[in-house]
Amino acid sequence: MLKQRGEKRSDGKWFTATAERNKDPILEVLRRVLPPRGVVLEIASGTGQHIIHFAKALSGLTWQPSDPDADLRKSIGLRIEEEDLANASTPLELDVTRLPWPMLAADAVVCINLIHVAPWSATYALFEGAKALLSAKHVLFLYGPYRRFGQHTSESNERFDSDLRAHNQEWGLRDIEAVSELALARGFVLSEIVEMPANNFSLVFKREG
Repeated sequence: MLKQRGEKRSDGKWFTATAERNKDPILEVLRRVLPPRGVVLEIASGTGQHIIHFAKALSGLTWQPSDPDADLRKSIGLRIEEEDLANASTPLELDVTRLPWPMLAADAVVCINLIHVAPWSATYALFEGAKALLSAKHVLFLYGPYRRFGQHTSESNERFDSDLRAHNQEWGLRDIEAVSELALARGFVLSEIVEMPANNFSLVFKREG
């Protein structure tokens, strides 16, 4: 499993231009679908740019970042310290494929740009892990590029998919329908598909009662 790192700056923080571009569109969906209070676990927080942005904007929530990469966890911690955010916790060492996760409960789970740069087994583990944490009607939010009905939604996504599979044959853009089917078998219903900029999608899953 890989989290795209981007570039490491002289202050020890990692940065990606993609995260800067998509953080506001993602926030607008999260603002609508997340609860006003509670704990939100972010899987594969990467550079920490997203979770800092979300924590500042949605201050009623406590944000729990996580990442399997120690260098990225350091980047996240530096960002939290720099912003002095009381509602962002110390990042957890968490590999989505290693069950059970080191948390007992959460009120929502957020996962951005992960499942296309990981084996399909990571998607299975993501829903299994979230199922153990979330109560009925709680949200698992996914964001990234996807295929629909077995087809790419743009030529750029098709090229990106080819590049990913050339790097690792277990990676690649997933079909929304396949993810939804896997989710349903593990107690999650796809309640909303939101078209996002740059040929991405937000998928809002809810834990069944």
